[in-house]
Amino acid sequence: MADTTLKTFRGVFGRQGGDLAIALGVVFIVMMLIIPLPTILLDLMMALNLMLSLLIILLVLYNKDPLEFSLFPTVLLVSTVFGLALNVSSTRLILGNGADFDGRIVRAFATFVVGTDGTEGLVIGLLIFIILVAVQFLVITKGATRVSEVAARFALDGLPAKQMAIDAEYSSGAITEDEARKRKKHLDDTVGFYGSMDGATKFISGTVKAGLVITFLNIIGGLVVGTTIHGEAITDALVTYVSLTIGDGLVSQVPTLLVSVATGLIVTRSISEGSFGSDVQTQFTRQSRIFYVAAGFMGVLGILPGFPWYLMLPLSAATGFLGWRLTHRVEPEVQDGEAHADAGEAESQEISPVVPLDPISLELGFGLIPLVDKDQGAELLERVTRIRKEAALDLGLVVPRIRIMDNMRLEPSEYAFKLRGTEVGRGVIRMGHFMAINPGGERSDLGGEPTVDPAFGLPATWVSEAERERAERAGYTVVDGPSIIATHLTEILKRHAGEILGRQEIRAMLDTLKSDYPAVVDEVSKAFSLGEVQKILQGLLREQVSIRNLVAILEALGDYASISKDTGYLIEKTRQALGRQICLQYSDDDRVLRVLTIDPPVEKAIIDSRTETATGDVAALEPDFHRRWVNSVANGVKSARDAGAWPVLLCSEAARPLVRSTVSRDMPDLVVMSVPEIAEGIRVDSVGEIRLGEG
Repeated sequence: MADTTLKTFRGVFGRQGGDLAIALGVVFIVMMLIIPLPTILLDLMMALNLMLSLLIILLVLYNKDPLEFSLFPTVLLVSTVFGLALNVSSTRLILGNGADFDGRIVRAFATFVVGTDGTEGLVIGLLIFIILVAVQFLVITKGATRVSEVAARFALDGLPAKQMAIDAEYSSGAITEDEARKRKKHLDDTVGFYGSMDGATKFISGTVKAGLVITFLNIIGGLVVGTTIHGEAITDALVTYVSLTIGDGLVSQVPTLLVSVATGLIVTRSISEGSFGSDVQTQFTRQSRIFYVAAGFMGVLGILPGFPWYLMLPLSAATGFLGWRLTHRVEPEVQDGEAHADAGEAESQEISPVVPLDPISLELGFGLIPLVDKDQGAELLERVTRIRKEAALDLGLVVPRIRIMDNMRLEPSEYAFKLRGTEVGRGVIRMGHFMAINPGGERSDLGGEPTVDPAFGLPATWVSEAERERAERAGYTVVDGPSIIATHLTEILKRHAGEILGRQEIRAMLDTLKSDYPAVVDEVSKAFSLGEVQKILQGLLREQVSIRNLVAILEALGDYASISKDTGYLIEKTRQALGRQICLQYSDDDRVLRVLTIDPPVEKAIIDSRTETATGDVAALEPDFHRRWVNSVANGVKSARDAGAWPVLLCSEAARPLVRSTVSRDMPDLVVMSVPEIAEGIRVDSVGEIRLGEG
């Protein structure tokens, strides 16, 4: 039982020993302000205070990043309170014991500074103490306080721009999502650190002021106590209490001075890339000529009358020798031809043909660079990030990072989208102008430069800022440059979603889903290969069917895995499993689905023309029949849209993939649905029937 209790005790204090020690230390510091300390314990605490201050400044000197010592503001507060508590304790003992005070550290400091006996030593010691306090308060502490205020203000003011810069790098693919998250956290921590330092520097200035007050009270109180209570002569009391007060003041001010210097160092090294020593070594040895100039100046001073030549000339020679060594130093990157070999390897790797192409990239002419310049707002970068998120929500497709780069081969006002290095879209942006798009119907002529909307191919006109309001009143849809590119990107993602979805993305989706639906994922993984699942999902995305409900898709595949492995058949069954989702995607607010039906003989002719190919079944129609069929569908859709309806083409399950194959090239946006996909609760409204015109 005793062994168990001892193990439990050790386990608790092993985990919480650090917190317990800190808590006890803080309580002890507070108690020092109230309870008198024996001189031996006072000497120990003063030695610890000196050591703590030395450790603080050494930590600051060796740290590469201020956030490596993020505890500094709190440590500054604790050390300040600790120093004041020591000052109060020493004052109590000095006034109480007088000449019998036996604090060794206080008397040692008093002896070193005061030096000689009598009033001369007291005056010298008092002046040195005042000079030390003045330097600390007026120079170091005040400067560090001002730097902290400016650093805190600029850190807070620059926070939005720096966050946008991180978002820009993430959107362009330069950094990963984890790296962007780490950088933002580091940025937030930096702002919080400098904000804390802005207030923490006030502790130092307050400590200096309190030290001056305590010193003044010690001298006055010592004279009163010594002459009235202890019965000493005023000269003896003056020597005793002034010397001890100076020693006590120095014992408290020296650690404060070290902490003040550490405070100034940590707030002035905002752009440092290494420790203070490494920065000094690197930056002071970049230019050898400055050492020659300094050596010449010291040499001239050495030969002038009155100057100590025996000091100046050796110092000049040493400085000149250092400059010579820096001039003739051997750069490590060119030793033994190693750099050339490394450069050759780097060049070989740079042009290696196995480097993968970017999944999606946006290339800009140099005239469009301001659209992604973080100093000018970089609105396009925010939109690209938002479009990626919207694609994940709308299509269930996690779009890879879109790399944005400049391309000198493009015209200054051109941009181009590429999928794995192949161009899939191009457009022109006139900076400072707006695109007025005619949504349809008769509109008044704006008189600007005619153009075409790159996303939908609609007629448009470039208008200036002054003509924008007139174009909007005329019924035009007016958009700016970033909106044009963003809309174009959205349409490209929809049209090429099937090409974007790769096996690696599918593997990541299945791994994520497996934690919640292991049975579904295991069943499908056993029945289908990753490539077969990819083809089915790509078939859905090609017709803009969202794969976000991946559980329903996998369950449908599991249901029909034993019946057929045909990709076309499984796509139709997964579409039927997603029937409600598809219907709601194209029905109106009243859940009414406007449809165009197909004349039964025409539908039968399409089914009879079925031909198997490597990519699935297609309809092999006679050229004349195909032409009349496409024209009839186009006319039926136009008539329905003129009447205010945006219809889908409804047919049987057997005909749906064949009908889709016949119209996908001429009308890629036309939606083709089968009867089994109509979900319960969806009302179908037929707005026309597709019949073939005369041959």
